[in-house]
Amino acid sequence: MKDVERYLHAGTRENTRRSYQSAVEHFEVTWGGFLPTTGDSIVRYLVDYADTLSLSTMKQRLAALAQWHINQGFPDPTKTPTVRQVLKGIRTLHPAQAKQAAPLQVQHLEQAVQWLNQEVERALQSGDLASLLRSRRDMALLLVGFWRGFRSDELCRLQVEHVQVEAGAGMTLFLPQSKGDRENLGTTHYAPALKRLCPVQAYLDWISVAGIVRGAVFRRLDRWGHLNDRALHPGSLISLLRQILQRAGIPAELYTSHSLRRGFATWATANGWDLKALMTYVGWKDIKSAMRYIDPAISFGGLAARPALELNAGTLTHPPASH
Repeated sequence: MKDVERYLHAGTRENTRRSYQSAVEHFEVTWGGFLPTTGDSIVRYLVDYADTLSLSTMKQRLAALAQWHINQGFPDPTKTPTVRQVLKGIRTLHPAQAKQAAPLQVQHLEQAVQWLNQEVERALQSGDLASLLRSRRDMALLLVGFWRGFRSDELCRLQVEHVQVEAGAGMTLFLPQSKGDRENLGTTHYAPALKRLCPVQAYLDWISVAGIVRGAVFRRLDRWGHLNDRALHPGSLISLLRQILQRAGIPAELYTSHSLRRGFATWATANGWDLKALMTYVGWKDIKSAMRYIDPAISFGGLAARPALELNAGTLTHPPASH
């Protein structure tokens, strides 16, 4: 039975396992429900949180409760007609626009990289190893994350032994697991060397100065520049990204770790990538997922007072002045 439990445990993603456990605890501890439960109790639970929880959170909680009942051999109470009808009513009475991270504009990426390069020069001149390590790591994180359109967890799970690089040509990055890889077959990604803002050279510079030969690519650094063996935590990337951008003089409050992914998708769309090519490169399996990340390229041609990309960047960084 221990072997069975081990394989069952491995068959569920760690993030899913944690979120399901949290959902069950919320139902039992926070709301005061009992398991196994009934469809009527599920309905009352949904109604009690209809105006405080998002619909996606509710659906995730229902999935966790359904999984608990199925695993324990009980009928699934979340599939009753009443539960489905109540969910539909909540969607009608509490419509909410999905929150999305602002796409990181290429000019902001360039500004941040330029500032990081200046930090590298200052660190080399002063012999400040801690600053040198941090600047090299942050530059590689930005450029690999942007040009590969990686999620935060994918960046944090990159291993040196799974990255193959040819300077001036490109790099392949293998991920044994990722969100879109439901069968855990592993996915190999490619990134080309670029004339500027190059992810390949940034990666090589970081690995060289850090002396990393195996293990996590992007690691924690303490204030004294001591390099941890452990990878950065995905939850820390939002604050890290904002710190980098703020130090470079960029308004960063609109940006999250998803801004790298959305920024690349927006750049690729503006540069003529068709949707199929973009989905293949980034790893989206369905159009609906892809469209959440893409700002539509709407053109008014010569009638537009300003180009669309310039307008979008302006509204992100310079709110209209009040009169």
